[in-house]
Amino acid sequence: MARASEWAEKVLALLKGGNTAASIAQIKVAPSVKDLKALQTAMIVGRLTGRWKDVDAAVQDNLALLSAPRLHRSP
Repeated sequence: MARASEWAEKVLALLKGGNTAASIAQIKVAPSVKDLKALQTAMIVGRLTGRWKDVDAAVQDNLALLSAPRLHRSP
């Protein structure tokens, strides 16, 4: 069984500690879509979705940004 992302666990710890500003900053610089999805899943399992609307919006926005194709690629 695959282990959950360490990044997602750290951001989840920030959320549980009440530091939403730091967690949103980390969400904005997420390493990958996989890590963001792991955080989203952990929030669903921990029943934390809906508690902080700004965090939920940051996760959704950055999932869309990281999933979108790039406008240009370097040669």
